[in-house]
Amino acid sequence: METFGKEKEQGERILDYEKIVATSKFQQLIQKKRNFIVPIIIVFLITYFLLPILTGYTSILEHKAIGWITWTWLYSLGLFVMVWVFATMYVKKAETFDQLAEEIIEENIK
Repeated sequence: METFGKEKEQGERILDYEKIVATSKFQQLIQKKRNFIVPIIIVFLITYFLLPILTGYTSILEHKAIGWITWTWLYSLGLFVMVWVFATMYVKKAETFDQLAEEIIEENIK
């Protein structure tokens, strides 16, 4: 059965997506995801775009930190570490999002 988004069969279950989107639980799920993801994106973008600004327009990161290694290298390495930390945080948090989504689906099966 093809209905172009309004209803879709999932195995033997039929889901009405318009009804699901209108539920308060779905809206809460979206809000929880947004409250988790938006701050992480903001922190990432600020730190990511700060590197070319600090290296291109200042000499702050040109000083040696450890031996011949400058702060630019440490900052860049820190970006990689930050991405892995954020990814790990998201994977762990996504488990709760998946559980909530499954509850919403189970409540709205026809």
